[in-house]
Amino acid sequence: MADILYIVVPCYNEEEVLPETSRQLKKKMTDLIRAGKISERSRVLFVNDGSRDRTWELISELHEQDSIFSGVDLTRNRGHQNALLAGLMTAKKSCDMAISMDADLQDDVDAVDRMVEEYYSGCDIVYGVRSSRKKDSFFKRFTAESFYRVMNFLGAETVFNHADYRLMSRRALEGLSEFREVNLFLRGIVPMIGYRTGTVEYERGERFAGESKYPLKKMLSFAMEGITSLSTKPIRYITILGFLIFLVSIIMLITFIAQWAMGITVAGWASVICSVWAIGGLILLSLGVIGEYIGKIYLETKSRPRFLIREVLDDEI
Repeated sequence: MADILYIVVPCYNEEEVLPETSRQLKKKMTDLIRAGKISERSRVLFVNDGSRDRTWELISELHEQDSIFSGVDLTRNRGHQNALLAGLMTAKKSCDMAISMDADLQDDVDAVDRMVEEYYSGCDIVYGVRSSRKKDSFFKRFTAESFYRVMNFLGAETVFNHADYRLMSRRALEGLSEFREVNLFLRGIVPMIGYRTGTVEYERGERFAGESKYPLKKMLSFAMEGITSLSTKPIRYITILGFLIFLVSIIMLITFIAQWAMGITVAGWASVICSVWAIGGLILLSLGVIGEYIGKIYLETKSRPRFLIREVLDDEI
């Protein structure tokens, strides 16, 4: 008997793209069911992340029209990562494998077939990896690739050119549920789970409709979230930098004493002012980085729920 697949799709103000997304995903699920690759109990699970448009209304209509569509309605907007986790944890109760993907149809739906094949070959986690970034602007390509390199340099294990398009078995989902942190960065957490993994390359397309939910400001915030949630190396580098500056100050002190003994005086205050500004800036930067970690500790100690579900539409749950 074929295994049950759930495709989990976080949605935030996606009323423009949802009709086409549901059409394509239904066709894909139907084809896989007919081919005997997945069970008839497989579902497409839309997660409404506190949308302010008709997204939840459309999800409810889809569920009424066809039971292949399921829905999870969060009580308020909790952000993409929390919405995705809410969907995966809901799907875990019924599925054998779950695929997460965005609603904007930029992820190639046809890659689902190869992900399922990798699952049946023994992989618990299958990453969807972009084959190229030729369609991106130079700025977008440079910043995205720099992000992955910086993350890996700082000790956060991520898969290069992989976002959140991935397949996870129920065993992997059970492992994910053991991670209790409030500050979520799933791209870094999932590789920590272990188990056998595989990759599937695909060409990422243009957004079908609507506006991107990740402008530059949000992308920078997301990058900072990932770095500070997964690595303590920035604090370690601050310590090393402070030690190096201390050594430089000792060398400069010895130099000035030697010059004073030889009767050489230093004219002007430019070097002094530059040093004061440089050290002051480093101190403020260091305090900012440490503050980021303290803030995360503060949120973690509160143990607030990562999401609250208002309603679930699923015949299987």
